[in-house]
Amino acid sequence: MVLHIKRIYDPPEAQDGQRILVDRIWPRGLTREKAAVDTWLKTVAPTTELRKWFNHDPALWTEFRVRYARELDANPEAVKALRDLVKKGKTTLLFAAHDPVHNNAAALADYLDLSR
Repeated sequence: MVLHIKRIYDPPEAQDGQRILVDRIWPRGLTREKAAVDTWLKTVAPTTELRKWFNHDPALWTEFRVRYARELDANPEAVKALRDLVKKGKTTLLFAAHDPVHNNAAALADYLDLSR
C-alpha cells in the first residue's frame, strides 16, 4: 500500500496516483477542475462535531486521533470503501487544513496503517 497525504491546495502531480479528498467540506476557493480529485470520500471524514472540537489545535491532537479512530471503527463501510480504493495502487489523501502534521488525513493514514 503506497499512501501519501497532501494539502489539496498544492498542485497535482503525476506521482500522486489517485487523489482522494477526505474532508467533509469542499475546500474554499478551489474549483473541481483545479483540485483534480478522483474521489471525494466524505464518509471517512471526521464528524462536524469532532472537527469543530479539534479546531486544528495541536494540543488536542492525541485526543483527536483517539476520537476519530472511534468514529472510523463505528463506520466500517466507509473504511472498507477507502481500503478498496487504496488497494488499486498509489494513493494520495487530500486535506484542506493548513497544518501538514495535525490534520484528519494524517490521522486517517495512521489509522489505516494501524488497523490492517
